[in-house]
Amino acid sequence: MSYLSKKEYRIALLQLESNSSYEQNLERLLEYIKAHQDKELIMAPEVYLTAYDYDNIDEAIAFYERAMEEILPLISTQILVFTIIKKEGDNIVNQALVIHDHKVVYSQNKYKLFKIGNEHKYFHAGEKEDIVSFEINGVSYALIICFELRFKALWKQIEGVDMVLIPAMWGKARKKHLEVLSQALATMNQSFVCLCNSANDDMAKSSALISPWCDVFMDDNAEVIEATIDLKEVKKVRRLIPMV
Repeated sequence: MSYLSKKEYRIALLQLESNSSYEQNLERLLEYIKAHQDKELIMAPEVYLTAYDYDNIDEAIAFYERAMEEILPLISTQILVFTIIKKEGDNIVNQALVIHDHKVVYSQNKYKLFKIGNEHKYFHAGEKEDIVSFEINGVSYALIICFELRFKALWKQIEGVDMVLIPAMWGKARKKHLEVLSQALATMNQSFVCLCNSANDDMAKSSALISPWCDVFMDDNAEVIEATIDLKEVKKVRRLIPMV
């Protein structure tokens, strides 16, 4: 069944803190996946399972490989989105994964690396051309990873999708930027925006579901932001406010 034919599309944004124990982070993620089997979409923050643990980056890569063996069997009819640290040839990448029906159906390497956080010293940047729309059950999606939200050329590149997915680890000092940019993206592209940010002490939180009308569902005090939307609102806003 196409998601577009359903009046209710249920979302769970996991606004979680990454602690130093990879195992504990994985256990927590698995618990939340099991608790939200009724949702169409579940998102976790950028590199949630390990955070940016540069001192132990080889261990982080190996852990993600093992974690996938436990995650894939749990994801059937819903969609799970998060990012992992992965080795590709001689390079290390921050890769967003979209999991559905027990397999990875879409992946995308982070293109704009955050130099203030030294990402460029450890990761190989993805390609701009690889940031494209993809479809699952009749719904079109696009992915922007954290810092990439700042680049208006990417907004144009993903124009026309029903939903933009943003896994992030965005700092508290730039909290207002995160909120304003994500809401502007939903308004300009007339799409839903799902933003899932880290809850670590130095992070902005601000995880939110934002409608194409710029209605915002956000709660910095919650570990899970739950929202139910009607995807037909995308067609409605584009019909009532034509941009061409």
